[in-house]
Amino acid sequence: MEHLQVMAGEACLEHLIDEAKTAFQLLKLKKNEFLVREGEVCPYFCYVESGILQHEVLINDEEITTYLALRDTFTASLNSFLFQKPSRKSIKAIFDCKLWVLDLDAFQKLLKTNEAFHQFYYNLIEKQICLIDDYRIDLLTLTPEERYKKLLTTEPQLMQQVPLHYLASFLGISSRHMSRIRKNIK
Repeated sequence: MEHLQVMAGEACLEHLIDEAKTAFQLLKLKKNEFLVREGEVCPYFCYVESGILQHEVLINDEEITTYLALRDTFTASLNSFLFQKPSRKSIKAIFDCKLWVLDLDAFQKLLKTNEAFHQFYYNLIEKQICLIDDYRIDLLTLTPEERYKKLLTTEPQLMQQVPLHYLASFLGISSRHMSRIRKNIK
């Protein structure tokens, strides 16, 4: 959980960072197990130590990937987790995952009492909002080929780690079209 330290800053917050780290509990998910299913309340805010979590929605019985939480990232169905309401998406392990999780009580306590965690969380949310904004604009302004090229440039590890059909769904491209794009770009 080095990201907690980096994102919180170094302003003499070592003991608070250690306190925040000890609040997390280990959770292991096997491939195809769910952190949360659509319609359930998300129980955790989590750090992905290993594996990949797929955020997905079902539209006309088709699984659409909305986000991929990779190693060394934090994730949750945040609206569900924070407000304890049914999730509009599912979060599933697409590989075996080792997660460090906080339940809502531990999360809220850290936000209120731990300056390092509070700053880390603020920085994380700010960064995620910017990424979501860029992603939405890219879907509207870039061609599928341009979105694929951008992903190659900005997230090259995804090409090695994530099966093609998940990437295609994430980019808003059919798997068949994604195969053609990959052939033409190589």
